Amino acid sequence: MVVMTRWLNPDEQRTWRAYLAASRALMEKLDRELQRDAGMPHAYYEILVRLSEAPDRRLRMSDLADATGSSRSRLSHAAARLEASGWIRREDCPTDRRGQIAVLTDAGFATLAAAAPGHVEGVRRHIFDALSPAQVDQLRRISETMLDHLTEG
Repeated sequence: MVVMTRWLNPDEQRTWRAYLAASRALMEKLDRELQRDAGMPHAYYEILVRLSEAPDRRLRMSDLADATGSSRSRLSHAAARLEASGWIRREDCPTDRRGQIAVLTDAGFATLAAAAPGHVEGVRRHIFDALSPAQVDQLRRISETMLDHLTEG
């Protein structure tokens, strides 16, 4: 059986490349700003945010990895760095001897609270200030459609 490749047409190719370049540039810009202003990469910021939003500021490590789209090993490495900074602590899971719970410390919450205003301003400046309200709505709807498609089943 011969499978025919459905090549991108010129408009699709242009859209794809623009999406890739914009996504990469945005994440690099936000990462540089967080490094400069808060001394942490965006990945660490996201871990602190997820923990701050969790009940009792604690999540099972496997759930935290899923929530941040990170591999278990990458999250474990990040958690070790965050723990060394005093921003999180890890505890054994009381219901599963193999599992661990990540807990946001008061110092981690304070660090997040200090970093959040600058990060939110960067998101606003780099995304929302450049778009009209109609474009923001389109971006949200397109992103939700893509996410639904990519995470179904």
